Amino acid sequence: MRVIGTAGHVDHGKSTLVQALSGIDPDRLAEEKARGMTIDLGFAWIDLPLLRDDAPPGAIESVGIVDVPGHIDFIKNMLAGVGGIDAALLVVAADEGVMPQTREHLAILDLLAAPNGVVALTKVDLIDDPEWLDLIELDLAELLQSTVLADAPIVRVSGKTGEGLDELRLALASTLGALPPRRNRARPRLPIDRVFSLSGFGTVVTGTLSDGYFSVGDAVEILPIGLSARIRGLQTHRQPIERGEPGSRLAINLSGVGTDELHRGAVVVKPDTLRSTKLIDVSVRMLADAPRLMVHNLAVDFFSGASEVPARVRLLGAQELGPGDEGWLQLRLERPVVVAAGDRYILRQPSPSATLGGGVVLAPHPRRRWKRFDPAVIQRLETLARGAPDEILLQTLTRTPFCSRDELFGHSGLDLDAARSAYGELRAADAVVELDAGGASALLTLARWEETLTALEKLLDEFHAQQSLRQGMPRGEARTRLSAAAGAKLSPRLFNAIVEQAMAADRVQADDALIWRAGFEVTLSPGQEAAVERTLKAFAAAPFSPPNEGQTRKLLGGDDGLLEMLVEQDKLVRLGNGVLLRRQDFETMATRIQDRLRQHGAITLAETRDLFQTSRKFAQAVLEELDARRVTRREGDVRVLRGEGLKIED
Repeated sequence: MRVIGTAGHVDHGKSTLVQALSGIDPDRLAEEKARGMTIDLGFAWIDLPLLRDDAPPGAIESVGIVDVPGHIDFIKNMLAGVGGIDAALLVVAADEGVMPQTREHLAILDLLAAPNGVVALTKVDLIDDPEWLDLIELDLAELLQSTVLADAPIVRVSGKTGEGLDELRLALASTLGALPPRRNRARPRLPIDRVFSLSGFGTVVTGTLSDGYFSVGDAVEILPIGLSARIRGLQTHRQPIERGEPGSRLAINLSGVGTDELHRGAVVVKPDTLRSTKLIDVSVRMLADAPRLMVHNLAVDFFSGASEVPARVRLLGAQELGPGDEGWLQLRLERPVVVAAGDRYILRQPSPSATLGGGVVLAPHPRRRWKRFDPAVIQRLETLARGAPDEILLQTLTRTPFCSRDELFGHSGLDLDAARSAYGELRAADAVVELDAGGASALLTLARWEETLTALEKLLDEFHAQQSLRQGMPRGEARTRLSAAAGAKLSPRLFNAIVEQAMAADRVQADDALIWRAGFEVTLSPGQEAAVERTLKAFAAAPFSPPNEGQTRKLLGGDDGLLEMLVEQDKLVRLGNGVLLRRQDFETMATRIQDRLRQHGAITLAETRDLFQTSRKFAQAVLEELDARRVTRREGDVRVLRGEGLKIED
């Protein structure tokens, strides 16, 4: 499905020509008739021969025509880049020749990089002198040089007499037949250019579909509004269809939303495929006759798709841009819009209204506001502008680390097939690291992975230097600190995946509770070894009434690090109320308590105290620990066993 867009000076016969070609008056205000949906307002369609190499003989293609008379409306309606026109029909009246809006519309077509086009020299029925027409054509040929329409055929036509219409149809068919297929990124989006309601149907929106397919029954989202809806029906060129194809003009009957909730410039998308943004990185080319310089913080109007949004310019890498200059911008939008990498846009000064330039969206979701003269930022933008798929994926992954494969492909703006192919090449070259975060992939560039490993190792080195007697850093603390170092909130699953991959690379070691540098071992001085031996002997001498925490610190010479080491190494178990027990003594007490419960069904605090000839404090600490581990349950003044065969080990 293809779309042609008209362009040209006011009163040069665009609408008359469209009506002569299609039999449809694009200027009339279409009434929403009871027979069904219509998309006549500003639009028409024409059947042209399908002249692709793979088309069967005699094949016909229904082609949409967008006709917009004013230059502001032209920018709003002629969708840029992927959502825009397939070919331009530049209309020039033979009796007037090239006029100001002819030049402006041609400049806009050039900025939008219209794929190709045809020039219609209209109103030839008003000219009796063939030499005059030759002069107009020469003037046009000179104007078209160095533009996207440099090779466009010029066809002499009359919308009133029908002269040249067959030649124009053939020229349009040939131009469209030479174009590659519409790209399909599997992320359909339809910028809304019209909203209305029909009795018996409800809410209807129209626009040009790009980047994928919509089908009847699909769940959709309207951005940036954030509304959910469902496609009740589809029409193209007044015909009901089950599926809309990329590039087609569509009327979508939506259920679940009202016309008062929607507006021009909103975008219909599949859920979770695109996000709105208020900050974008772009390349820019100034018009050769731009009315003013592009300077930092300049107020402009941003046009892309059906959106028109005030914006502020952040000029990167230059103090100013003059007519004909090219450069890089970061645009701060007053309201959120929905754009994708590769979309074309136009910038105009608000007052007096005039086109300044335009270009390509390079990054619709930059991480932050860039420093204006950072060489790394300029290099990144240059790479994105070159457009190599593998480089685009790497650049995208650089700014969106830890994303999934689907998210990477979506953020990149590449065709799905191109993204998959480029990703395979990157994986084969080990340029991308893929983590298994609990069944979901999380991707990093190799450079970012090395940075993450280095950051983790640095955290552990600092920990070991400060806590040399502890085997490792607690996992929760490590995750929090690594998240801060990485500039990303790491979920427990993602953090565990990082640790597992780091262990596989022999960079760290870990257990369920701690993480430490590979090869790290706690080393004690002779004095520390003597203190530990003295302390453990004291515990062994009174297994069920050992020293409390304060007494233990004194035995260890006041070295809190030694105490924490013994707890971490599981030689001592810390219970409540300052009670410490050797691991084997705690397990002995727990086993005997369970045996007693199996024989008698219940045990009191006093019975526990007498069973081990200990104090009430130690007996209570052990019972409360067994409660906490869900081995026992307190019922009044007694404990009962929760179940048979429960293990007390961590």
